[in-house]
Amino acid sequence: MTGFLALFVCTVGVLGLFYLDRDRSAPTSKALWLPVMWLWIVGSRPASAWLGFREAGADPAQLLEGSPVDRLVFEILLGIGIVVLIRRGSRTRALLAANWPILIYFVYCLLSILWSDFPGVAFKRWTKAIGDLVMVLIVLSEADQVAAIKRLLARVGFVLLPFSILLIKYFGQLGRSYDPDGNPMNTGVTTNKNSLGVITLVIALGVLWRVRVLLRANKDEPGRRRRLVANGVLLTFAVLLLAMAHSATSTVCFALGAVLTFSTGLPAIRGRPWAVHALVVLIVLVSAVTMLLGGAEGALHAIGRQSNLTGRTDIWNAVIPVAPNAVIGAGFESFWLGPRLYQVWARLPSIYMHVDEAHNGYLEIYLNLGLVGVSFVVLILLSGYLSAVAAFRRDPMFGSLLLTYVAAAAIYGVSEAAFRMLCPAWIFLVLAVVASRGSFRGVGSWQGVGATADDVLQLSPMMPSGAWPRTTMSSELCARSKYN
Repeated sequence: MTGFLALFVCTVGVLGLFYLDRDRSAPTSKALWLPVMWLWIVGSRPASAWLGFREAGADPAQLLEGSPVDRLVFEILLGIGIVVLIRRGSRTRALLAANWPILIYFVYCLLSILWSDFPGVAFKRWTKAIGDLVMVLIVLSEADQVAAIKRLLARVGFVLLPFSILLIKYFGQLGRSYDPDGNPMNTGVTTNKNSLGVITLVIALGVLWRVRVLLRANKDEPGRRRRLVANGVLLTFAVLLLAMAHSATSTVCFALGAVLTFSTGLPAIRGRPWAVHALVVLIVLVSAVTMLLGGAEGALHAIGRQSNLTGRTDIWNAVIPVAPNAVIGAGFESFWLGPRLYQVWARLPSIYMHVDEAHNGYLEIYLNLGLVGVSFVVLILLSGYLSAVAAFRRDPMFGSLLLTYVAAAAIYGVSEAAFRMLCPAWIFLVLAVVASRGSFRGVGSWQGVGATADDVLQLSPMMPSGAWPRTTMSSELCARSKYN
């Protein structure tokens, strides 16, 4: 098959997946296309790269200058997104009020620009980081959150995953590249194997959840079979891409996330918070042992890691002494700029030259925001986890998805920069935390039984937590309307 014939077949197949997955019973607004387009860019390549302009790379001058084309695209999406949220005033305010840990974190990131050596660059990057939050709020302020999340996963996955396989198989000049050691790697629509791994990971976890929902649905439900086919095909693409990407961290996180997704459906787990806590602790410990301690070498080699975590320990040892301030860091997204970049490169073997991240999410935050920033990220993870557990108790099906995304991000951050702006792992972590905390505060669904969003907001301060199952997503009737 020639490349252009494969492109035609792939395009028709993608349109077919969209057709099979259609669901007119749960409409979403046109504004949902904004986060879809945001993730298309974040999960693939910068707009400048797709348009044929020079892409900002690891050269220090390019890192400072950035790309005017990319900046314009992000600013347009961000501006339209802010207008959407302003028009959804009550829903936006409710979600923000319920998620004060995330708000505090972003305020601290803004303040950290004051001590950055490059405040202009830091502020531009902060606005992009705000864009991640804006896109999450657009998804979760839809009338039906669950339907919006399902549609987001479908629209992003149906495009990025099949076309990644197409580029790898038939357009090698675009879909394949070489790592610093000169070894070939599959990149698909992205620029490196880790980027391909992380976007595949977040889509795969969501689609796995969708398949589980469809398998448990009523067999006579209209459209169930065709949606199951569409999502089964997408899940197959995701598993194939994880194998092609050879991204060990993403593969481990998907395996552990799948265990968590299906384990939370067991009768021994549902309705028992202590069992959920025990399961999550066990999964985190297993992942830590696998990726860091591992007996050490056998397990690491089994998942494609060297005993030095494929050079990560070299990077960690090189960057820690260069950190300018242990308490407050270098300023938001400012560590990998200017003279510090050269200092890090000088400490690394030549094969790791041009590295521009710590390959550890917690260390990355420490370098840019110090121990204060790390504390805020840990607070977001812990509060999100506890709220996800509470959401799981009210709605085990939806809560299992939120739990999985929080746990996967925490694990992914061990060997990758999971909490950076424009990172799919970070975006879906924020989505899970905002959704779970909104649910915990009684604003988890705007489609309550016989109640409008404003009704829910007015009642929320007065109603005890035990009363919420009658008006929010934990309602049996509302659950049927969302999952069927």
